[in-house]
Amino acid sequence: MGIIVAIGGGELSLHETYAIDSEIVKLTGKEKPTALFIPTASGDAPGYCDTFQQIYGDELNCDVDFLLLIDNKMTREEIAHKVSQADLIYVGGGHTGNMLAIWREYQVDRMLLEAYNNGTVLSGLSAGSICWFEHGHSDISIPGSNDNWEYIKLEALGMLKGFHCPHFNEDARPMSFPEMIQGTDDMGIAIENYCAIIYNDNQYKVIKTADDANAYKVFCRNNHVVKEEIVQDERFRDIAELYDTK
Repeated sequence: MGIIVAIGGGELSLHETYAIDSEIVKLTGKEKPTALFIPTASGDAPGYCDTFQQIYGDELNCDVDFLLLIDNKMTREEIAHKVSQADLIYVGGGHTGNMLAIWREYQVDRMLLEAYNNGTVLSGLSAGSICWFEHGHSDISIPGSNDNWEYIKLEALGMLKGFHCPHFNEDARPMSFPEMIQGTDDMGIAIENYCAIIYNDNQYKVIKTADDANAYKVFCRNNHVVKEEIVQDERFRDIAELYDTK
């Protein structure tokens, strides 16, 4: 196993996750790490790239690179080179399903797994948080409607155990996610905005940028859904505690 930082939500451009971002950079152990930004879920939005350059490049002293796949003109070898050269990889938010489909088309999913096994720090927010788990709770628009959304369970990359819901304090997620857990053996990992979980080998730690932001494990016990706050601690804790449902 390696290091993954799953961030529930927050505006990168407004420094809402800045302490988390700073910790991600520190986890590389390098003075000036190479940070690869993958904004596939946002359609490779130029403004998002500019924000990442500002925060991770100008403010956090990284050498920033970008993996842009929407109008891809790179070979798989060129893509693999970008991924393999990164000390940290940050995946931006947006449309999770589209992102995963594009990654699978170019075998980026396999490249990210190899990077994980080689010690690259993986991180991301929203879609960039969902992608590392076995499954993700994702919203999709209902055709013909500008305002209505529905939630689905989608298959993600599976580097981390569990069914993950970011933005757990937004919209209908606090109701929808437990409903999906009901009657299953799934271990739900729910993270609110301004909160993140660091997975470091066989240990984990919750960090946050707002006092009232929390992470929870959500699971079914005796046919009832249980929601337990994941304790924040200065030290790393054994990963077995996170998946304990007793």
